[in-house]
Amino acid sequence: MNPLDRPPHHQGGAAAGVTLMRRRVVLGVAVASPALAQGQGAAMRMVVPFPPGGATDVFARRLAARMAAVLGQAVVVENRGGAAGAIGTLEAVRARPDGQTILFATASTLGLYPLMAERPVFDPLRDLAPASLVGAASVAFAVRPEVAVDLPGLIAAARARPGALKYGSPGSGSYLHLSMELLKREAGGVDMLHVPYRGSAPAMTDLLGGHLDAISDTVATAIENHRAGRIRILAVATRARSPLLPEIPTVAEALNLPGFEAAVWMAVMLPLGVPEPVRERLSQAIAAALADPTTRAELEQAGFVLDPRGNPDEVRSFMAAEQEKWRPVVRATGVRLE
Repeated sequence: MNPLDRPPHHQGGAAAGVTLMRRRVVLGVAVASPALAQGQGAAMRMVVPFPPGGATDVFARRLAARMAAVLGQAVVVENRGGAAGAIGTLEAVRARPDGQTILFATASTLGLYPLMAERPVFDPLRDLAPASLVGAASVAFAVRPEVAVDLPGLIAAARARPGALKYGSPGSGSYLHLSMELLKREAGGVDMLHVPYRGSAPAMTDLLGGHLDAISDTVATAIENHRAGRIRILAVATRARSPLLPEIPTVAEALNLPGFEAAVWMAVMLPLGVPEPVRERLSQAIAAALADPTTRAELEQAGFVLDPRGNPDEVRSFMAAEQEKWRPVVRATGVRLE
């Protein structure tokens, strides 16, 4: 059986004794209201369509922890990785629209998937209802220190030796892969060889081991090695410099490319048909969770930019604009998800 054809998995109850950063998190014991739960002690499921441990998982778990406190209801994070996020996303699409299953999705599943899938099993604009945008993980371009001292130096080295420099990403068709392809495109068609990995961690390992020259990663996952001097972050792909790396220029500054931007944005989505009062309450809970000073500080210190926006029409417009932005990049790379 194709894993995408499996019926959705439903799970209730709370799992005791599980720590925050492990595969599940359960916080809170009381139910906020009958509109958000079907029984005393019922837990809300937050489906994360990627493996545990990455930047998406870190954000999701911290948001879940605070949402549980705001709602007075347990929130269980469930990692459902596979098929570039399609398996977990489809599970959320098929879930009952009662507000008890929410999806923590990213630019990869909501923006890139419909552009790359040979046979899409869902349409994020048609098959999901937005609860809120939440923020983004800033994209960073980094190298081994001996490769280049700045981004113009990397571009010059790539031009001098077309195809000789190798860069790694978490996988073909990932947002980070296409971010480097966008950089190559905007820098004038620079030629560097893409080496895909199954996640950021093995790509970083090979960069540290000298098997790669560069990497496309997030500030959240690259900053520790940068601060230790093991790699050098050359630029961030956000509109403004990262407050965690104020000395590092943006791509727009480093290469004089006004408007260049790439950030792995994230959103909480719901199955279609969730009643509007429930959707609105969840949207408000997300905003309250991200306004909490401790939660905000934790996420910002981890390298995330918070930008909660709960208007569903605004979220859909943003998603549609992102798809149009990346369509020519996907077409140029020819990458497809089978």
